[in-house]
Amino acid sequence: MPRDKTANYIKLMGAARQEFLECGFEKASMRSIGERCGLTAAGIYRHCRNKEDLFDQLVMPFVQRIDEWLNAHIARYVDAVNSGQKVTWSDSEVDMMREIIYPNMEDYHLLLSGSQGTKYENYLHDLTEQRQRELLNYLPMLRAEGYAVRDIDPKELHLLLTAYTTALFEPVMHNYSQKEALSCLETVEAFFLPGWKNLFGI
Repeated sequence: MPRDKTANYIKLMGAARQEFLECGFEKASMRSIGERCGLTAAGIYRHCRNKEDLFDQLVMPFVQRIDEWLNAHIARYVDAVNSGQKVTWSDSEVDMMREIIYPNMEDYHLLLSGSQGTKYENYLHDLTEQRQRELLNYLPMLRAEGYAVRDIDPKELHLLLTAYTTALFEPVMHNYSQKEALSCLETVEAFFLPGWKNLFGI
């Protein structure tokens, strides 16, 4: 990739980020983005197909961070069951918030609050649905290994996961400072984790 193209791409992504943060996806203007970074329309469209593609390029790395963390998290628990190890509460989504979400609050505020009109506009709902499917597969594995897993209706599990996910991400939606977010996180952890442990029979 030529050096000037790399420099223009960096300028474009910086300008797009500010535009989407200030205006949200729907009200953001490609013309305004071009003015912010000094690129013509032709210059912009060398780097993206359209406004949604540009937004996708911005937020995809943020989504991938979550996917990678959760995939590793799930694998640790599944591997423990499959290898006959005692399952302990080694980490939870609380740790994900502490490690990758709250230190990058602006990134995830853009993903959650600026995405109306894109495929990410229901991101938290979609994430909850994904977590529900994973847990409904995992709970029978625990039960088969002798853990006192409580029976729970999928609708009830969805309700709990929605409340949990909303509580975790509420500081992101409302632009809390990192200090405020971490303080809230302690409350969420103290409230929800005993319930999850009880549900899982751990």
